[in-house]
Amino acid sequence: MTKHRVIFAGLLAACCQLGVAQAQDKDVLYVQSLAATCASCHGTQGRAIPGASVPGLAGQAAPQFIAKMKAYQSGALPATIMHQLSKGYSDAQIEQLAAYFAAQPVAR
Repeated sequence: MTKHRVIFAGLLAACCQLGVAQAQDKDVLYVQSLAATCASCHGTQGRAIPGASVPGLAGQAAPQFIAKMKAYQSGALPATIMHQLSKGYSDAQIEQLAAYFAAQPVAR
C-alpha cells in the first residue's frame, strides 16, 4: 500500500506542476493577445516600421509606458486615437503591457 501512495503522490505532484505550467502559458498568451491589439499601429511586438510616424513600444521603460497610458486616459496627453483606446485598458492590463513591451528588444 505504501508503494501505491508514493506513486499516487508523484502523479498528483506532476499534475499540479502541469496545471501551474498551463496557467503560466495562459497568462503569457493573454498578455501577447493584449499586445497584439497595439501591433496595427506600433508594429509586431512593439517594433514600429522604420520611418513610421507612430513610435515603437519595444524596449520602452515600463514606468514611462504606464505614465503615458495614464496621461492618455486622463486627457493630459493629446492624441488622435490613444486617448480613446487607452480608456479600454484596466490598470492591471496597462502594467502587463508595460512589462511586455519593456522586455521586447528594439529592432536594429
